Amino acid sequence: MNRVTLAIIAFFGTALILYWQVQSKKGSEELALDNVDRPDYIVRDLKSVQYNDEGGINSRVSASHMEHYAERNQTYFTQPIYLVYPDNGDAQWRLRSTKGTLDKNSGRVTLENNVIIDAISPEEPIQTIETTYLELDLNTMIMTSDRSIRITGRDFLITGEGLYADLNAQNIKLTSQVEGTYETK
Repeated sequence: MNRVTLAIIAFFGTALILYWQVQSKKGSEELALDNVDRPDYIVRDLKSVQYNDEGGINSRVSASHMEHYAERNQTYFTQPIYLVYPDNGDAQWRLRSTKGTLDKNSGRVTLENNVIIDAISPEEPIQTIETTYLELDLNTMIMTSDRSIRITGRDFLITGEGLYADLNAQNIKLTSQVEGTYETK
């Protein structure tokens, strides 16, 4: 073998080693990125109960699909249904939507797309609240929204922008552009 052949072999050998190092670094970076974006666990047909500090039921949730990310401490739901239990202990409202997020750090549930809040009891004056976005603080049982709201009840319909509801105090307020219709039977 002459010097030219040895130089070509050394050049291609060095190129092959450098290529292998770049690919192995790229593969480990992709693996690290994939692990961050992967949920820690996935549950189908979820049914869960959350208890308050006194041992009473705070909320129940069911969903067709759930993904939990421990590093972010967030849980994502598909077709979630929440039953919330204010201070008196009885479930009074059922909240459902197309998708939802639970931030465990703040105890805040965010519901999006086709949000419907139904009264459990047919005796409640307000039977249904509809919107496209809603936040619920599970610690304080306060619901808020800055979107259009539609409230239906026995013989009335109220629409407006924005919602503030304290479920423990059983107080619901629309914040602006409130219009109502009342029908007698």
